[in-house]
Amino acid sequence: MFKALADPTRRTILDELTRQNGQTLFEICGRLTTTHGLGSSRQAISQHLDVLEAAGLVETRREGRYKFHYINTSPLQYIVERWPHRPAGPKRP
Repeated sequence: MFKALADPTRRTILDELTRQNGQTLFEICGRLTTTHGLGSSRQAISQHLDVLEAAGLVETRREGRYKFHYINTSPLQYIVERWPHRPAGPKRP
């Protein structure tokens, strides 16, 4: 999962799925180009989506010829639970 999140293009894809969940590859490529100026090929974006899906951060659903991508934030819960928030202690000089 950390490897999947390490790439800035993959993080941008997750940002876009947060803005509008359930996008096709074509829609994601269009948004990355127009909104973020990323000129990656459709094949490259597809490979990024495969990495995100393998990490459990993206789920897919097919409808006819189209494959829709959805963000899944539940694997990130592990990170939140691993390092629990502690209140700030007194400042050291």
